[in-house]
Amino acid sequence: MLEGIKVLSFTHYLQGPSAAQTLADLGADVVKVESPKGAYERGWSGGNTYKNGVSVFFLMGNRNQRGISVDLKSERGREIIYKLIQDYDVIIENFRPGVMERLGLGYEQLKKINPKIIYCSCSGYGSSGPKFKKPGQDLLIQSMSGMAALTGNGALPPSPVGTAIVDQHGATLAALGIISAVYDREKTGKGHLIEASLLGASLDLQLESLAYYMNGGDFIERPSTGLSTRIHQSPYGVYQTADSYITLSLVYVEQLREIFTPGCLDRFTRRDQMDKRLEFDAIVCEEMKKKTTKEWTEIFENREIWYSPVNEYDDVLEDEQIKHNQSILTMKHPVAGEVRVVGHANKYDKKTIGIRKMPPELGEDTESLLASAGYTDKEIGNLFEEGVIFTNPRQ
Repeated sequence: MLEGIKVLSFTHYLQGPSAAQTLADLGADVVKVESPKGAYERGWSGGNTYKNGVSVFFLMGNRNQRGISVDLKSERGREIIYKLIQDYDVIIENFRPGVMERLGLGYEQLKKINPKIIYCSCSGYGSSGPKFKKPGQDLLIQSMSGMAALTGNGALPPSPVGTAIVDQHGATLAALGIISAVYDREKTGKGHLIEASLLGASLDLQLESLAYYMNGGDFIERPSTGLSTRIHQSPYGVYQTADSYITLSLVYVEQLREIFTPGCLDRFTRRDQMDKRLEFDAIVCEEMKKKTTKEWTEIFENREIWYSPVNEYDDVLEDEQIKHNQSILTMKHPVAGEVRVVGHANKYDKKTIGIRKMPPELGEDTESLLASAGYTDKEIGNLFEEGVIFTNPRQ
């Protein structure tokens, strides 16, 4: 769908690479630009997850792309980018604010070469302001933005989400901004500067709760019952059963009276589920412990009650809906071997987007990209000898 759109990706960690991968999945020609040392995610992987020495952190966020390795601190390295940019549509980067400008690769500098360039900067807090130089990282942003204070048992410390939710949402918003800018440029011929931030993404994820808070909503302290939020009526959260846990969402008191101990909820109305939510939820917690998860599941299935098991990843990977949706892809990497990753989230015309190309080795396409930009074999050879460009060290 984005075939013909050419992207230079100066990205590392997760937000930037994930945004670039979204564009690549949708058909854009994305080139990952790396330093001689390679992007950060080549040398780090959560849980020490490596396949034959290859970082899974790198493999999960850089598919369907080509790769070039250039010393951007050298004048000749920057000249390569200046030459390439004349034929490219999009720049996406997530260095700290000011780094690309110091390298001579900022928006104001590059739009002089290509006035129609669409330039997306992904940062922690934005490109200016009192905190723009602070480290912008998912966990830190969750805490700074109020997200961590929303969840978790009130008897325990605040609970950040256990995955990089802000990075991923920030990546999606960045990709959305780029696609919108490409569409607008087709109509107007004008380039754009897009500034995507993790802080903005985190606030966007809290659109509902923040709106309630800013407009006088009835917030409670983080509850010590099963409630999972500070704004919803009971039941709305994870509840312990006789043998494990199960989640309930937006169940009416009349439905619960039919399945709980007779009389235990007689004094409550639907309005009380919000106004007296902690008292109501304490009863829900006690009632849920009286049966096993299997028993509750059978009861809920016959009563149109909104529920879900609390799955561990083993259960998730065996879930029939996830298998049906083909949400998990298997790469057959030449070095790492078989690697399972999460695929593109959407289907298009009932089709799942697959893997056209493995994540690139460091500088894998350097020679071919320079040749397509007009460099001769001799010039490319000289650039290698001078240490300006690099290629796959495994070759």
